[in-house]
Amino acid sequence: MSLPPLEINLKSLSKAQLLEQIVKWGEPKYRAAQIWSWLYQKGITEIDQMTNLSQSFRQMLKTQTWISKAQLKDQIQSEVDRSTKFLFRVAGGEDVETVLMPDGNRLTVCLSSQIGCAMDCAFCATGQMGFFRNLPVDGVVDQFLAIQTKLQENTDEYIRQTKFNNKRKITNVVFMGMGEPLANYQQVVSAIRILTDPDGINLSGRRITVSTVGLAPRIQQLAEEGLGCKLALSLNATTDEIRTRLMPINHRYPIREIMSAVRFWVETTGMPVTFEYVMIRGLNDSLVDAERLCRLVQNIPCKINLIPFNEIEGSDLHRPEERRVERFHRILTQHHRVAPVRYSKGRDIAAACGQLRTIYDQAGTRLSINPVPS
Repeated sequence: MSLPPLEINLKSLSKAQLLEQIVKWGEPKYRAAQIWSWLYQKGITEIDQMTNLSQSFRQMLKTQTWISKAQLKDQIQSEVDRSTKFLFRVAGGEDVETVLMPDGNRLTVCLSSQIGCAMDCAFCATGQMGFFRNLPVDGVVDQFLAIQTKLQENTDEYIRQTKFNNKRKITNVVFMGMGEPLANYQQVVSAIRILTDPDGINLSGRRITVSTVGLAPRIQQLAEEGLGCKLALSLNATTDEIRTRLMPINHRYPIREIMSAVRFWVETTGMPVTFEYVMIRGLNDSLVDAERLCRLVQNIPCKINLIPFNEIEGSDLHRPEERRVERFHRILTQHHRVAPVRYSKGRDIAAACGQLRTIYDQAGTRLSINPVPS
C-alpha cells in the first residue's frame, strides 16, 4: 500500500527537520547533508538534478516532496546607478519586489519579508499597500537564490553589461525590502540561519542587516539569537510627537522604550547599531532636531544614516533642500557622530528606500512595476 503524497517543500525544512525526515524515510543520515548542499550551495530547483542520490530515492522524493523557486515576472534596471528591481512570484502565489544594488566590490540584495506591511509609516509606499501576509522562509530565501542564479548565468545581457564583482556573488543582504522583518520574526530568523549556514549559502552574519521600525521586544529577542547579524533601527524623529505622526508603531513602542532595546542589543551582542533617519522637509530636518539626535544616541556605539526622503505617490511629504541636509549633517559631524548621507540607489525605478510597492487593478491583476512619482 503506497503512502499518500506529503507535499513537503524541501526548502521549508530546517536542517534539523530535514535530517528528521530523512530518518523517517529510512535513508542514511548523510542524505540530509547531500540534499541541503544541492538546495543551497548549488541552487538546484529540480529533484532529478540531485545526481548523487539513487534513482529510487529521487523517484520517492518526487512523489512526496517538491522544491520551491522564485519565478521572475519582471525586472527593471536603473540608468543612474545600475541597481535592479526584480518582481518575483514566490511560493504561495504572491508577488514581491527585491532589489539588487552594486557598489564597488559589494553586491547587496535587499530582501522582502512580507507581502505589504502593517506598520503604515507615512514615508513608505509599502505601507500604503496594507498588509497581506508573511512570507514563509522559502519565500524569503528564494529571492536570494533566484538572483544568485541569475548572476551566474552568462547569457543575460543585464549581467554582461553590469560591472559586478568578479565572483558574480551576492556579498551582502539587507532585510529592508517590503514588510517589517521583526513582525515575521521566526521566518526571518530561519532565513538568516540558512543564509549563514557554512554547509549552505555560507554568508557571514556580519554581512546581513535586519532593519526594524522598532519592535522593542523583538529587538531584545534577536539580540539573544546569536546570529551575528547587524541591526538597523528606523528612527526618523527625535520627539514622540513627530515619530508617532510618521510611524504609528511609536504609540506602542515610544522612543524611550526602543532606545532601551537598542542599548540591550549593544550590551548583549557587543555590536553597534545603525540608526536610519529619513529626512523630511519641515518635519525632522531642523538644526534643533540634529542637536536632539546627538543627545538621543549619546553613549551608544552607532552610525547614523541620513536618508533624504524618497518621494512616493499619494504622500504630501517632501524631500528637504540640499542645504538643510548639509547643515544637519554638519551638526552631527561636529558632535563626532559617524553620519553619512545616503542617497538611495534606484530612485529612478522606484527601488529606493520606502518606494517598494506592488499595485493591482480592480480585477486583481498585478500591474507593471510601480511608476516613479513625477
